[in-house]
Amino acid sequence: MPGYDTRIHTLRLGDRDYRIRSLSDLQQYDDPDGHAERAGISSAQWSLFGQVWPAGQALARVMATHEVAGKRILELGCGLGLASLVLSHRGADVVASDVHPLAETFLAYNAGLNDLPAVTYRTLSWQAPGPGLDRFDMIIASDVLYERDQAGVIAGLVDALARPACEVVLVDPGRGHCGAFARHLKAQGFAVDERRLALRDDETPPYRGRLLLCRRAAHGTA
Repeated sequence: MPGYDTRIHTLRLGDRDYRIRSLSDLQQYDDPDGHAERAGISSAQWSLFGQVWPAGQALARVMATHEVAGKRILELGCGLGLASLVLSHRGADVVASDVHPLAETFLAYNAGLNDLPAVTYRTLSWQAPGPGLDRFDMIIASDVLYERDQAGVIAGLVDALARPACEVVLVDPGRGHCGAFARHLKAQGFAVDERRLALRDDETPPYRGRLLLCRRAAHGTA
């Protein structure tokens, strides 16, 4: 038995219900071999990957209808992999990534819960992504701008991983760093469209959530 407790949620994402295994609460911690500690994940942060967060659900709902045909897609900080599972259901070419040592295990379990094929997974450090990286037509993420310097870190990762023509889709719960991230991407040649987004059914305008749709055409194209 693992040293943590889990639960199963049923979530409506797009046109179907998904069964998702998560950690039962934020009090979970289990790192007997020190893998998380070596990855820079503290005991206070350890359980964050395994929660069903509103921003992650919102990104998954966006991916349920977004144009993805023919695109190679990367999800940053996938956690439980909600958006990647929705994309897999739609037949998209998606790679889920995270640094948490259990993210791949939970992603594989959740794919099986929903009768989906295994989603390609990659351990990816935002600060040191390493050499020989793939390039992607679309990069997606939710709630990754949780500290001020993350705007520059994630923008740098986009610069390393984006193909010349690329789209970045990011959902933020209103932490206040979207403006800095948008400025970084504009400097890379992206056009940025920022929209307000409801993260809960009971929210009323003005919404705190933000949806950033960032697009860059290949040089010399419209």
